[in-house]
Amino acid sequence: MTKFVKKDQLSSSWYEIDAKNAVVGRLATIISKIIRGKNKTTYTPHMDSGDFVVVKNIEQIKFTGNKFQNKKYYRHTGHPGGIKETTPEKLSKKKPGEALKLAVKRMLPGGVLGRKQLTKLKIYSGSEHPHSAQNPKIIELEKLNSKNLIRN
Repeated sequence: MTKFVKKDQLSSSWYEIDAKNAVVGRLATIISKIIRGKNKTTYTPHMDSGDFVVVKNIEQIKFTGNKFQNKKYYRHTGHPGGIKETTPEKLSKKKPGEALKLAVKRMLPGGVLGRKQLTKLKIYSGSEHPHSAQNPKIIELEKLNSKNLIRN
């Protein structure tokens, strides 16, 4: 028999990740698993059971290959002929964390649940952030491998 967790039984914790020399896609998969709560034994697909993630040093994030110049992000203004495109290079000049945020957003479910879960992602340039009072657990990307992702 499957046991489902109620809303009042959920608890969320905070994690801190240093994005220095991290690859965008690999970092986004780790973040999306934490935000969705897939690293917990109490994971329920239809509930927001994930944790908060603080990402710092976002300006030092990396892309593999030539994606930094050649990858395209598209958006539409809603007007006829209003398709706009940009590259991670142009995007990082205006909004440094937007490329990571888009990667994580596309790994979350669509709709209300995905938008709510995306608010648990906090991205900051530099090594300082205002969430030190939450005592975030530090995740060291160098020590992670594919078999040993975040486990509680």
